[in-house]
Amino acid sequence: MLIRNGHEVVEILVGKSSTRTLPGFFNRSVQAPVKRFISPNFLPEADHKRMNLKKSFTYNLMHFPEYLRSIRYINRRIEESGAEVVINFYELLAGLTYAFFRPSVPCVCIGHQYMFLHQEFKFPERSSLQLFMLRFFTRLTSLRADKKLALSFQQMEKDQKQEIVVIPPLLRQEVLALQAAKGNHIHGYMVNSGFSDAIEAFHALHPEVSLKFFWDRAEAEEVTQVDETLSFHQIDDVKFLNGMAGCYAYASTGGFESICEAMYLGKPVLMVPVHIEQECNAYDAQLSGAGIISDSFDLKALLSSAETYTPNREFMYWTRSCERKILFELENMFTTQPSITPITTLTNYLST
Repeated sequence: MLIRNGHEVVEILVGKSSTRTLPGFFNRSVQAPVKRFISPNFLPEADHKRMNLKKSFTYNLMHFPEYLRSIRYINRRIEESGAEVVINFYELLAGLTYAFFRPSVPCVCIGHQYMFLHQEFKFPERSSLQLFMLRFFTRLTSLRADKKLALSFQQMEKDQKQEIVVIPPLLRQEVLALQAAKGNHIHGYMVNSGFSDAIEAFHALHPEVSLKFFWDRAEAEEVTQVDETLSFHQIDDVKFLNGMAGCYAYASTGGFESICEAMYLGKPVLMVPVHIEQECNAYDAQLSGAGIISDSFDLKALLSSAETYTPNREFMYWTRSCERKILFELENMFTTQPSITPITTLTNYLST
């Protein structure tokens, strides 16, 4: 988007983990040097379903010296890249870099998580400690940020106190170009492959329902064809989006982006959040008409809700205005600067 509108992306820094790989569309599409650094990671439970927060905290505490080296590295890359603005996509270490080293380059934070700091955001009923920790972590990612752009399912006024500007979801051009059709299969994505047991249990009872699920099981084949109506696929962005466009309904965890993709294509969604952030995403999405929430992959409930589902047309129009709104917010910071603005982006695919 930036390059298309006359800006220069001079470098991309990506937090890496041994449990996640960069998506294919990212590797194929970026037009700038990509550099990696060690970043905090969330570890799953033994059943590979939900996140183990205690285990994750202990793991990251033990690796804190590595993260300090990453912070120094990020600061050095900001200085040496020649960037005039840094865009931070919810990377914790970028926030800490600005807290410890205070780079002179302005920083803009972009992410749906910044809605959690907006005074009008509605939370699900969860413990005050959980919500406090979620907002605390979000603030850490945006320390000393000049502006926070919160991606949202729906329009809201700017939160002047928190300096939060609400903007539409940031979807890929490939999604916006898709033509949706009402198919006969349930499309799905499991960020943790342990949920496959629930899918297979439903399939045993309802073999007539066609199921195509994507997962992250590294040791599996590209396609695991259980039988004619059940298959599991390794992540492939082109196949995933085509499957989304042609499905009857979509089942996933509570990740923001894929929910937005399903809503844009007019697909009813079953959301199975695996941690507090996704619980908040799912609750907000449900209020915006995305679909239903469950604590398991209850595909029978999804089929039932799909019969009366009505796509949110306002969301589609809202999403299409993203490029205009986000460019306005970025370029408005540099009205006295040259039209070509070098930019460094920092992102962490672990949180999504």
